[in-house]
Amino acid sequence: MTFGGRTDRGEAGRIYALAREHGINFLDTADAYTGGRSEEMTGELVAGERDRIIIASKLANAIGDDINHRGLSRSWILTEVPRILKRLGTDYLDILYLHKEDHGTPMDETVRALEDLVRAGAIRHIGVSNHKAWRVGQMVRFCDEANITRPVVSQPLYHALNRTIEVEHLPACQHFGIGVYPYSPLARGVLSGKYSGGAVPADSRAGVSDTRIMQTEFRPQTIEAANRFVALAADRGVTPTAYAIAFVLANPIVTGAIVGPRTVEQFRAYLEALSVTWGEEDEAAVAEIVPQGSTAVQHYVDPAYPVEGRPLG
Repeated sequence: MTFGGRTDRGEAGRIYALAREHGINFLDTADAYTGGRSEEMTGELVAGERDRIIIASKLANAIGDDINHRGLSRSWILTEVPRILKRLGTDYLDILYLHKEDHGTPMDETVRALEDLVRAGAIRHIGVSNHKAWRVGQMVRFCDEANITRPVVSQPLYHALNRTIEVEHLPACQHFGIGVYPYSPLARGVLSGKYSGGAVPADSRAGVSDTRIMQTEFRPQTIEAANRFVALAADRGVTPTAYAIAFVLANPIVTGAIVGPRTVEQFRAYLEALSVTWGEEDEAAVAEIVPQGSTAVQHYVDPAYPVEGRPLG
């Protein structure tokens, strides 16, 4: 998501080369990332080997200030997908994620639009992101009724300081046979230990006052829990970055993890997670910090995804 923004073309190319060297072939982007430049840069990087790379992109977030250039309506989906393909320089998308729920559009309208794109060959598979468990089930039903393939993957938030998807979302995906690729395994960088010394690095997400980290993980309770996690990783003799990603990968319902390196150095640190052996002691130690199904901040609710069960007008 930093490609074309904080990560320039040269560094993106080096990250991509390192990824391919390690056998990574699944790239994740979105139309809203860096004003579409992320998709353009991804397309440039894979141009010589498109048929060997799985590309996922997403739509639903606002693009510009036009009220109709967002959401999951039939009109917007059929307008934006060709634009996504053009930016990526490809004639098909392996996975199209619905980036977030659109409560203003009937889900069957969304599915019928996706059905047309699947049958036309513009997209090969459907994914969901930031969807509640019951809506994943509803999506499965509508796909069955449309006689198209169910969503093959879900991309929820998941890390050691926010384990809420363990309650319903992960069991739902397991029940329906849906793969799970969580995003933000490092809690937007909080679990890397970069904030543990009390200072805020100028080039960090908190340092540049990134909206999402300021709304979510950058809180006193979360930093305190992260400090305990960093100490736990040190006791195990591994970096907190590798330990945080290993936590996500150790969940047998999880298929893989989305990582968003801004630099080659960050990506090398992420790769260390593949050599971490996770055991029962690790599981118990992390649960002492944040129990299963809960969050570091008690009763935490992300303001981007408010509680729906008590409408207040």
